[in-house]
Amino acid sequence: MRRVVGLTAIVLTTGLMAACGSAPTPSTQAKTPPSTTTTQPPPATTSVDPAAPGTDWTTYHHDNARTGTAPGIAQLSTLRKAWHAATDGPVYGQPLVVGDTILAATEKDTVYAFAADTGAVRWSTHLGTPVPRSALPCGDIDPLGITSTMVYDQATDRVYAVAETTDGTHTLYGLAAKTGAIAIRTEVEPAGDKIANQQRAALNLLNGRIYIAYGGLYGDCGNYVGTVVSVTTAGADPLRYSIPTTREGGIWAPGGAAVAGTTLYYSAGNGESTTTYDGSDSVIALSPDLHRTDVFAPSIWPRDNADDLDLGSASPTVFGPWVFVAGKRGIGYVMPAGHLGGVGGQAGQAQVCRSYGGSSTDANVIYLPCTDGTRAVAISANGTPSVRWHATVTPAGSPTVGGGAVWVVDYETGVLYALDTADGHVRGQLFIDVAPHFASPTLSGSRAYVGTMSGVVAVSGI
Repeated sequence: MRRVVGLTAIVLTTGLMAACGSAPTPSTQAKTPPSTTTTQPPPATTSVDPAAPGTDWTTYHHDNARTGTAPGIAQLSTLRKAWHAATDGPVYGQPLVVGDTILAATEKDTVYAFAADTGAVRWSTHLGTPVPRSALPCGDIDPLGITSTMVYDQATDRVYAVAETTDGTHTLYGLAAKTGAIAIRTEVEPAGDKIANQQRAALNLLNGRIYIAYGGLYGDCGNYVGTVVSVTTAGADPLRYSIPTTREGGIWAPGGAAVAGTTLYYSAGNGESTTTYDGSDSVIALSPDLHRTDVFAPSIWPRDNADDLDLGSASPTVFGPWVFVAGKRGIGYVMPAGHLGGVGGQAGQAQVCRSYGGSSTDANVIYLPCTDGTRAVAISANGTPSVRWHATVTPAGSPTVGGGAVWVVDYETGVLYALDTADGHVRGQLFIDVAPHFASPTLSGSRAYVGTMSGVVAVSGI
């Protein structure tokens, strides 16, 4: 991504893409053992609010479909800051909730476990030395460590994170959720110049495998090609898929894949070609073994590639029988989930908004992150998208839904908003702290949890 169109870049994160070609070489042998500090007893297994269904939030936007919806939680009341837990660096990924524990990772390559009720540190594990901005060929995160949202695996009771460390090495770690002890350490490098790759997209867990997407640094420098790498939860059997372009085509949208059944849907950014179609500026469908089974690209892809107005800024949305995407140009495209249609094969389209981040869905509405404020989008029976409402405020964060409200962060001003699901008017707001671009609230029990530039904030009022 060469630039973020329409955003005032105050905080730090934006375009990020990646590359790959040869399969990563697994390595479960730790070199210098990272440090783990336990400051309280291991977390209990009870939930934050045992009466509330869907309390755990174990992946980006709650589930593999990326619905971003916490069902059955309390209705909105007066918002207040319950606690602020300081960390050693910014928290770009969405915090996770496992039982009564909040899990978060920082750009200083540290993973934390906090008590959900008080914010006290239960354990922290430092995984390595992040890459300073001065050592990168371009970019806007300083230092560059763990940028993507982690994923929790109930089968192994581990939380998985990808850390970037000195010289641009990318390593998948599996940590015991109760203690922070490192169980798995596996290099997951894409091909090309690894220092030009950035791992921004949220991790996915599907049928015992972790899926990791790569894009490039802000500024689109160096040799990279958008790639998905997969290994088992034991760190074995590496697989990969790369966008069939000569360079770029980064898979960097923060939501990672939206999954329907066993199909992973990713959006890809602009590629270098403006003559022969190169697989970029697209929504791709991948099988669990990382074969491309379907693709969509707008017929104006040459102009998108030339003008950096591609689809790759926002993750696809799985919505009933449809797949929806709206990227930098602002056109929302709708495709049948079983047949994306190839170049120009959409079922419907409409001007919606310039979208960056991850969407949420609830009932018959998509809540879409837009550079000028959240939109509620509906899709008709014939696949035509339409805007139901445009929020009365303009936060550009990635929305989630629960307690009768749409939750969205104005990351530049540090304000968390609760919007009415019916018409987008503000029902509540609270200053929490300046947050990274694309910040997205986690909803669990009676609280929202948000990663900020200085730690994690818990907000009561749901």
